[in-house]
Amino acid sequence: MFLSVFDIFKIGIGPSSSHTMGPMTAARRFLTEDIRALSPAPRRIAVSLHGSLAFTGRGHGTDRAIALGLLGHAPDRIDPDEIAPALDRLRDEKHLIGPHAGIRFDPDCDILFDTGPPLPGHVNGMIFRACDDADRVLLSRTYYSIGGGFVQSDSELASGASTAAAVEGAIPYAFATAAEMLRMGGTSRLSIAELQRANERAATADGALDEGLDRIWRVMNACIDRGLAQDGVLPGGLRVRRRAPDLHRQLTDKRLRNDIALPTEPLEWLNLYAMAVNEENAAGGRVVTAPTNGAAGVVPAVMRYYRDHIAGASPRGLRDFLLVAAAIGGLIKRGASISGAEVGCQGEVGSAAAMAAAGLTAALGGSNAQIENAAEIALEHHLGMTCDPIQGLVQVPCIERNGFGAVKAVNSAMLALRGDGSHIVSLDSCIRTMRDTGRDMHAKYKETSLGGLAVNVVAC
Repeated sequence: MFLSVFDIFKIGIGPSSSHTMGPMTAARRFLTEDIRALSPAPRRIAVSLHGSLAFTGRGHGTDRAIALGLLGHAPDRIDPDEIAPALDRLRDEKHLIGPHAGIRFDPDCDILFDTGPPLPGHVNGMIFRACDDADRVLLSRTYYSIGGGFVQSDSELASGASTAAAVEGAIPYAFATAAEMLRMGGTSRLSIAELQRANERAATADGALDEGLDRIWRVMNACIDRGLAQDGVLPGGLRVRRRAPDLHRQLTDKRLRNDIALPTEPLEWLNLYAMAVNEENAAGGRVVTAPTNGAAGVVPAVMRYYRDHIAGASPRGLRDFLLVAAAIGGLIKRGASISGAEVGCQGEVGSAAAMAAAGLTAALGGSNAQIENAAEIALEHHLGMTCDPIQGLVQVPCIERNGFGAVKAVNSAMLALRGDGSHIVSLDSCIRTMRDTGRDMHAKYKETSLGGLAVNVVAC
């Protein structure tokens, strides 16, 4: 299964790819595909959320996302400024719009957070039901949000159907493991970026591919800039104040005053970029899954660090960064998971750090072996990380954690570039270890807010 750079990096809105973008996509799919030909036409829609979606869905805005999806909105096209007016109108009028205006839907009554046993297919399960005037169920569909904004129906999940976008041409380098990737690179004498680019050409011409890569970077960079400019308190009740603008002012004022720069100042900028993204994500702004929303700050922070703090940075380097990061993200998604609800935060920030480390190593001219080494180092040192967000919000510890993931990514790249690519633990071994660790991890540490910091920190 080939995962394109545009599968791994999706443009959407915060605060969560699995709990916001995925449910919005599922709701829109139910609206546009499933109930379109129903006869008699449905009069009401009801939704039940299960597993992690039930436990932390309120903090992640899952109910809002489902309402927006049933109003016909898609994560990559909705204007964040349109969200509040659309939801206010729905709560006042309690019915859908356009050709579905005869269908009743009240988000406050028609969404059930079912905290009983999860559905059998995945811990992020949703059941959509279309009912008639007598509240008889005309149609029921089950969807799973499997991480990174990917959605599958129960039948698709059971059949092993691909979540990747359809690719018309043959994939010339269909590597499923890092070992295969390195072997194909050695045989073809192509870099990992060139391997991924060749695979992308099966669906996208070079010019369109570069345009798409540049758009992903523009959205990431704009998210950093917006996060640096927006003061205030994040929504959700924790009263977490945005820190990125003040940190930015401090670092900028320091430069203007020509104060002596500490050797650690580049790390401060790295932290700042990552936190700016994740504060914007927590506020429901436009972000890029990288590979998820909860870990959306790591890759952009390291890319901005490369562009602004490393001599010789180039647009080509940024494109190679994204191509290589996508290749690593695809390996992790196939071999383990990028879902915090499945494997904990090792699958989110850990995967993001591995992707960023590999991307930076590639942009700096590292060999294929050094790129694989950098990804392995970063992932290895996130193994076992739990996902225990306080009050189910992607704020504490998530925002700072992205800063630390970005710093680890740069450190991993530097270590790999100082070596020759040889190392004891392979990336494939590390991915398998993450999969096994996630399987053994107690559910209370996997995005349910039933353990860890979520229960040991009392928010006042």
